[in-house]
Amino acid sequence: MPSVLPIALGNPATAHDPVLVDEVMELLCLRPGAIVVDCTFGAGGHAARIAEEIGADGLYIAIDQDPDARPFFDIFSMQATCQTRFIRQNFATALDELAEEGVHADAILMDLGISSMQIDRPERGFSYARQAPLDMRMDPDQQVSATTLIAESSEADLARWFREYGEERYARQIARAIVRRRVIDPITTTGDLVEIVRSAVPAGALFAGGHPAKRVFQALRIVVNAELELLPPALASAFRVLAVDGALAVISFHSLEDRAVKRFMRARSQGCICPPDMPVCGCGRSPEARSLNGRAVMPSAPEMHRNPRSRSARLRAIVKLDAA
Repeated sequence: MPSVLPIALGNPATAHDPVLVDEVMELLCLRPGAIVVDCTFGAGGHAARIAEEIGADGLYIAIDQDPDARPFFDIFSMQATCQTRFIRQNFATALDELAEEGVHADAILMDLGISSMQIDRPERGFSYARQAPLDMRMDPDQQVSATTLIAESSEADLARWFREYGEERYARQIARAIVRRRVIDPITTTGDLVEIVRSAVPAGALFAGGHPAKRVFQALRIVVNAELELLPPALASAFRVLAVDGALAVISFHSLEDRAVKRFMRARSQGCICPPDMPVCGCGRSPEARSLNGRAVMPSAPEMHRNPRSRSARLRAIVKLDAA
């Protein structure tokens, strides 16, 4: 059991604040009896609204690799009017298993990135704002933590991750400072890492663009949890599970995720790829999906004011077409 009791999902004073929930519901366009797969259950932010829409004959399948999500699901399941199922697994593997079972979902939701449930628990080591063990594992059972990466990775790998996954301008300087420091003392806490980042970047950069360590923490979290490696196969598996006329909605929180989602959805929605000057189509390609929103949907100003963590959210959605 987690060290804190799960919140009551219906209590507005303590409940997790889901991102873009009205926009998600509009795009998914759920009906009674629908089968819905929520690939990142977390604290169940979107669950109650989905359950209301699909009713007693509907099935809500929750996926989450974090064992701390299970108590939240149990509370939701006791309150929900629909049928429920929980799968503790990363979403790429879980979606593959659902595809093998022959599940055809009417809607699939992916709310990517880290959840408030994980950020707000200091012992999970995701937050640069709190002193805690340097962990960052979404699945605590996996072997490699952020401490492991910091201790064992080469300077070149660290610099590449910070540059590519964190878009960190001072990636080389920070990686060099980490390697020098770990020879003297092990780097095992979030505070250790924040201190190193502060010492490695120019003074002017400490007060520009938010917390100086946020990009390094993002990069490490992505690597620890193989987030960008799992996303493309997960999207492909989700499309396999999706029924014809079903909707896939994805919320991303940084440009690398959003780029991968946009690329996947654009490829599925593309028809003929013949040169424009060809009089007759020779490729025979038909679109497998149709975009439900031309541009990514962003949170409204009131939502960003109410929930500052929603600021970077981007929502994209497609509907599956009959390829027959």
